[in-house]
Amino acid sequence: MATFEYVARGANGQQVTGVMQAESEVAVARTLDERKLFPIRVVEQAAPKPAFGGGKIRLRDVGMVYSQLADLLRAGVPMLRALETLARSVHHRMLSEAITAVHSEVSSGKTFAESMSAHPEAFLPLHVAMVRAGEQAGFLEDVLSNLSAYIERQDELKAKVTGAMIYPVVLMIFGTVLVTAILIFMVPKFRELFVGVDLPAPTVFLFAVSDLLVDHVFLAMGILVLFTLGFRAMVRSEWGRRKWDHWRIRIPLAGRPIRMVAITRFCRILGTMLANGVQLLQALAISKDAAGISQLEECIARAAENVRAGEPLTNPLRESNLFPIELLEMMTIAEESNQMEKVLVQIADTIERRTARQVDAVVRLIEPLILVLLAVIIGFIAMGLLYPIFTMSSTIGK
Repeated sequence: MATFEYVARGANGQQVTGVMQAESEVAVARTLDERKLFPIRVVEQAAPKPAFGGGKIRLRDVGMVYSQLADLLRAGVPMLRALETLARSVHHRMLSEAITAVHSEVSSGKTFAESMSAHPEAFLPLHVAMVRAGEQAGFLEDVLSNLSAYIERQDELKAKVTGAMIYPVVLMIFGTVLVTAILIFMVPKFRELFVGVDLPAPTVFLFAVSDLLVDHVFLAMGILVLFTLGFRAMVRSEWGRRKWDHWRIRIPLAGRPIRMVAITRFCRILGTMLANGVQLLQALAISKDAAGISQLEECIARAAENVRAGEPLTNPLRESNLFPIELLEMMTIAEESNQMEKVLVQIADTIERRTARQVDAVVRLIEPLILVLLAVIIGFIAMGLLYPIFTMSSTIGK
């Protein structure tokens, strides 16, 4: 289906321009005639040439679109004209195509939320639900601004965690490459020195690992690939995902920040949706799917059943032992005073600040731990190579 630009005149003689997706120019003219518009010019729109490629759409780009759309609507620009402007200005090809398709569907009579829901690759169910509530209540501009701010906060938190982990990851990669190089290039040169010598267990193990890397490199790579593929398959299965989530939130040092990041995401999504007019049960369903940890998702599902039965929201959250006590107390008071949306966003802000500090502290601990681990491995290699030499020297001396 191609995209066409058209210029038409209405019954009152006013000129109308727009963009429409259709099979042909004839189909565009037929649609315009049904809208009682007389087509003057219909031209197929050239494919946009983005400044950078058309890979996966980043949430950061979608958030920028929401912010710009909110500004245009506040300035009095009609929705169709605003979408047309955004489609031309966005550099990401897939996002531009999604906006163009939304423009076409809105121009055919659908609501903005319905048009967005047809493009989940760009607009998440969370965004669609908030936009639908904003359209129904008449404060779409505020919803779009809140969505943009929410995406920006999530992106900032992700960037902090990613940035903090760069140095430990680089250090680990460097250490792995260094140890592998020692095993491949240095260890085999010591084998000739130990011919006919009764080798200790560390040296035997060292030579076995070195032989595996030198003589059976494809076997070692195959084992690594099979392990990686098996782990990915396990994590993608329901049973494996539950086990992985259960384990990673209990990792020493890193488990608590991982759990608190998931709780932050849940609180911010739920609070933002409630503040923008989304019903509680629908907000819980969407925030459950976005939680990211299976145990937390099950806890939120039980909380939704409690709400549906007229019981308090916080009881299942308390029973899960995932939420800190002070946060549950704040949520209980907020639920009783009907201030849940405000308190949830405040909780998310508080947890986000604490989590950032915890991540920094964990990273400061991880760096020396990696260095100690590298020192232990290199010390083991040195012991495995030098111990037989010392033994031979003492034997020769006797």
